[in-house]
Amino acid sequence: MTTDDEGALRFPDGFRWGTSTSAYQVEGAVRADGRGESIWDRFCRAEGAIENGDTGDVACDQYHRGAEDIALMASLHTNAHRFSLSWPRILPEGRGRVEKRGLDHYDRFIDGLLEQGVTPLATLYHWDLPSALQENGGWRDRDTAERFAEYAAVCFDAFGDRVRDWVTINEPWIVGLLGHQLGLHAPGEKDLKASVTVMHHLMLAHGLAVGELRARGREDARAGIAYSLFPSIPDDAADPADVAAAVGSDGYVNRWFLDPVHGRGYPRDMREHWEKAVGPLDFVRDGDLATIAAGSDFIGVNFYSRRIIGAGGGDGPWPWSVRKGRPDVERTDLGWEIVPGDLTALLVRLHEDYPGVPLMITENGAVYGDGPGDDGAVHDGRRIAFLDAHLRAVHRAIAAGAPVEGYYHWSLIDNFEWAMGYRPRFGLVHVDHATQRRTVKDSGRWYAGVARSGVLPPLAPPSDGARP
Repeated sequence: MTTDDEGALRFPDGFRWGTSTSAYQVEGAVRADGRGESIWDRFCRAEGAIENGDTGDVACDQYHRGAEDIALMASLHTNAHRFSLSWPRILPEGRGRVEKRGLDHYDRFIDGLLEQGVTPLATLYHWDLPSALQENGGWRDRDTAERFAEYAAVCFDAFGDRVRDWVTINEPWIVGLLGHQLGLHAPGEKDLKASVTVMHHLMLAHGLAVGELRARGREDARAGIAYSLFPSIPDDAADPADVAAAVGSDGYVNRWFLDPVHGRGYPRDMREHWEKAVGPLDFVRDGDLATIAAGSDFIGVNFYSRRIIGAGGGDGPWPWSVRKGRPDVERTDLGWEIVPGDLTALLVRLHEDYPGVPLMITENGAVYGDGPGDDGAVHDGRRIAFLDAHLRAVHRAIAAGAPVEGYYHWSLIDNFEWAMGYRPRFGLVHVDHATQRRTVKDSGRWYAGVARSGVLPPLAPPSDGARP
């Protein structure tokens, strides 16, 4: 890894230049070829749950347009792609009967990626729990972790000859927080005890799935979680109360998940917070922590922004609150602070706290609403500036010793963004959701140049004057 005399930054040989998607957000075809219903299919039908009444019924129609989207990846010169397998497409009832047409679909998709020189990174669970399991308690029920291990085993047997790396669970904190504590995501529950129970069962599911992967004896197979990691920054670094609040917030969002996977158990400070809030954590059984610590071969980093934390004033049982952030910091169209320096610090911290564990940026991106202009092109200079700044942040972390293996931009294409529907646009490729027409944005062409060369060009002032 080098910096040349003109300021260009070269990334290590073999660095993964990737994109990311998830099944429910792009596939559509929710009733095709024997697919079962998911909790998101049901949640989207609840009045007022999704902006504009949007659903993932069609999404980006990738179920039928997979070859087109793989060709887009080839045009972007990416060498890696993260996607998720749809549990209800493979096991429509969540257990038992395996739907061969679902397996065949992902066989074709994986083979198509490999034919274009794109390495697959498969996510087993990106939130589309089969409704049949939700009817029996969903992730509140410990049995769902066992059913997840069975589903994982089916996927390992079907695709493990071509897929080396597996993300078991995507963002367990978000599943617990938005799906079960705040009710903003499927299944729409509002129960504090349920949320921490769900988080534990998700972590248990990870450990059980890793056990299934290890049992298959493929020595190069790897598994990890994609965490939603948010650096917690004290509102006033000179105020001990704010500093302590930021440490607590970090335990709530980050350490509660990272520590047990890496053999440290649940952090004591956060366990005390939870027990004060909901009572004994009686859902944690003997042997669970050993199962959860069965192995994490990489840390998946989903990074979008940070949390500014102050003491007091919080909702619920937590003795802290999330503040609005700094007025002088640039923001995305969703109002999220753009803080690439915090990504560098996070990656270095992960390397120091969990030494020897490879890191992958499994998601990073920004919402900008730029659409096609009179010339038919999408001129999204702000996204180029965002990409440039965050890739520089990754390069600085690598230079500091952090073992970052790759960067997967969220997302390949504009897609269904959960409760926000189709309004937010994260893609390197614009999608006209009425026609499904794909248009590579200027940012996609810029990223293609970096992916092709492995070199980040010298910093230059962007034409629209924006730089994070």
